[in-house]
Amino acid sequence: MPNKPAARKALRQNKKRALLNKSRKDAFRGAIKAALKSKTFEEALKFARVAQKALDKAAKRQTIKKNTAARKLSRLMDKVNKLKK
Repeated sequence: MPNKPAARKALRQNKKRALLNKSRKDAFRGAIKAALKSKTFEEALKFARVAQKALDKAAKRQTIKKNTAARKLSRLMDKVNKLKK
């Protein structure tokens, strides 16, 4: 346990930030999984839009890097577009 007041506050902040980061990561991971499990193109596209929103929010809040979000979205859309054929 931290002894200094500043260290205690830093620990509280880290716990809060870790919880927020986990919820943001869970949001886009769940949306990506839902899009990949979809059987039809329209349904997959709907979940892909949700995933895009969650990825953009995570990147905006620096939970993940901007290029990581772009890469994950690009790979997701490649898989979704394969359902179109």
